[in-house]
Amino acid sequence: MALDPIPQVGISKIIGLLEVLDDAGGRYDVFRLARDINYEFGEILQVIKAAEMLELVVTPGADVVLTATGNQLLRAKVNARKKLLREQVRKLPLFRTVVDALQRTEERRADEDAFLEIFALHLPAENAEAMLKTVIDWGRYTELIGYNPEDQELYLDQPD
Repeated sequence: MALDPIPQVGISKIIGLLEVLDDAGGRYDVFRLARDINYEFGEILQVIKAAEMLELVVTPGADVVLTATGNQLLRAKVNARKKLLREQVRKLPLFRTVVDALQRTEERRADEDAFLEIFALHLPAENAEAMLKTVIDWGRYTELIGYNPEDQELYLDQPD
């Protein structure tokens, strides 16, 4: 399975993007968006790419458009948001790889070094440590993956 890197942006920035789109009627020109919210163009592209990977927006032409899933996320309460994002995150090959690796261990946990090796092997052009941090951040927010900083271990947060 080919692994695609996930943009190194936090969930809060993704949700912030969705809120801006919603306030604008669900559609925004990408160039105007970067200017209006005072983001560097490259930074807003990373946020848009993350939201697009999670199927929360689409990008026809130079526009970014809120999807039905993105709209549903905005209307949901916190726990429902986490559940919806957990479902979306599970679709990403990188997260499937992490979850599968954790499920294969007896205690459903593994040292972060194992994932740094996986990321370095499959995504050599990416910063493995930054990728791991994003995986942990998204995993914690969605309550899919937990992280113990003392032991430097990732673990499955959900028993499925």
